[in-house]
Amino acid sequence: MSTLVTEDDLARARSDPAFRQQFLAQNLDRLLEALEMMRHASNQDADTARLIREGADLAVKLADRLQSSDPGPRAA
Repeated sequence: MSTLVTEDDLARARSDPAFRQQFLAQNLDRLLEALEMMRHASNQDADTARLIREGADLAVKLADRLQSSDPGPRAA
């Protein structure tokens, strides 16, 4: 299994707001793709349902972080 996030990625995300925005968006997309695959899997059980709920909660938190770090215009 390949490493999805490296220590260098995390360090850069902490210091580079533009990279952080891109990094969060890419990882949100990865998470949503994984959740979609799990949702359509034929071998679903209680653990799968729990993991999907946890993933959905994480996706919401990640989306909130993405919006709060959005460098776009803000209302005055």
